Amino acid sequence: MHEQLESNVTPGEVTAVDPASLFIVKSLLYPVTAVLTWVGCLLSAEQTLNGPNFLFAVLTFAGTAELLRVPVLHEEQNYIVAWRSFVDLTLRWTLVAGFILVLLHVSDLSTRFSNGVLVRWVVVTPPMLWLAQRVARYVLLQCHKSTPPERRAVIAGMTEPGVRLARTLGNDPLLRTQVLGFFEDRAPGDPARVAAEDRYKVIGKSADIPRFVREARVSVVYIALPMRREPRVLQILDALRDSTASIYFVPDLGEFNLIQPRFDLLGGIPLLAVRESPFYGIRGLTKRLFDLLVGGLATMLLAPALAIIAAAIRLTSPGPVIFRQKRYGLDGREITVYKFRTMCVMEDGETQFTTVSREDPRVTSLGAFLRRTSLDELPQLFNVLQGTMSLVGPRPHVVSMNERYRRLIPSYMLRHKVKPGITGWAQIHGHRGGDDLESMRKRIEYDLHYLRNWSLRLDLLIMARTVATVWADRHAY
Repeated sequence: MHEQLESNVTPGEVTAVDPASLFIVKSLLYPVTAVLTWVGCLLSAEQTLNGPNFLFAVLTFAGTAELLRVPVLHEEQNYIVAWRSFVDLTLRWTLVAGFILVLLHVSDLSTRFSNGVLVRWVVVTPPMLWLAQRVARYVLLQCHKSTPPERRAVIAGMTEPGVRLARTLGNDPLLRTQVLGFFEDRAPGDPARVAAEDRYKVIGKSADIPRFVREARVSVVYIALPMRREPRVLQILDALRDSTASIYFVPDLGEFNLIQPRFDLLGGIPLLAVRESPFYGIRGLTKRLFDLLVGGLATMLLAPALAIIAAAIRLTSPGPVIFRQKRYGLDGREITVYKFRTMCVMEDGETQFTTVSREDPRVTSLGAFLRRTSLDELPQLFNVLQGTMSLVGPRPHVVSMNERYRRLIPSYMLRHKVKPGITGWAQIHGHRGGDDLESMRKRIEYDLHYLRNWSLRLDLLIMARTVATVWADRHAY
């Protein structure tokens, strides 16, 4: 078995592109491209890179390096993936450019620049970033083609994370790693053992790892075992103490309900976050900028509609125009949510609340229309600008409903790791109404899916589908 796996890489062989070069490309590609595009826009307007223009170039470099966190060398296999990467890059660039321009306006420096040059720079930069991304990937791939994979790897544990790791290593040539196979102690029929593709073979048991690593000149060992199998992990580490192979632990955290897992260091102490908000650090700033820019624009455009609806409510039924209700927000803190009043009662949601039913006599005639079209939710734009809500996120539930279902549904309160939204993943999938346990379980399932998979592109998809489906929502009444 071992004799058939002779190494294709001779000792001391130098690869075409080393990890340091990849790091430089990933770190500098976007900032340098954005600055060069700014220089090009200046030259096209017959301006020079001095004074305020140089200061703007420095601000562009710093802002792009810190805020534009888009994968530079991600895997692309077809035009659809390439188009999605362009859209994602453009959206994130819009937020970066918006942040820089707002900073210029606040510092009273915007008058020092030509509006024409600024507009040209904002428009031209996204395709230039995308083009630079593709050129960098093509060049690196061409460099790598001249040499075989740099590292040979094996994986201990045919678990789901282990199989995913093998596929990732095999599908991206820039990682330059050849997976030779798996070491697995469980029987082939064990239901806990994940079936891998034909190219990922089981080549032995964990006890065979040291000899195989030595004879096949393996340079990397990935341990993809569940955390509860600590003795086996320690045995493998002890058995490899005389090996020069790099060892990585890829824990199978399947027993945890993971929400945005990530690794961090706190004072040199390693930490593994298993439940964290997706809007941590720069992602939180990106989300907030998106809410302010889009929410502010929507508020201005919809101001006439807001005024008309407010006047109609005042003229058709007695009572206030705006309905205020207590709900839970970020981290389970109590917030006040604004809505257009659609009923003849004013239940606060904390001590009094009765779910609205179809043909509910408490709903006014105008209120029925507002609820059916979701126009009653428009005042929540002020919640967004205020910072207590987001445009997209789990819909906020009234306090009394929260207190009821948090005891019945595991992980219910995890939905409060983000700000509640005007619309959400559950709503566009038809899980808007319903005050029964099964409906609520389904809604929470979709909310947690949103937390695990958040991206700016997902927010835009949800907003687009909300606009497309709001008029046909059979659960709105």
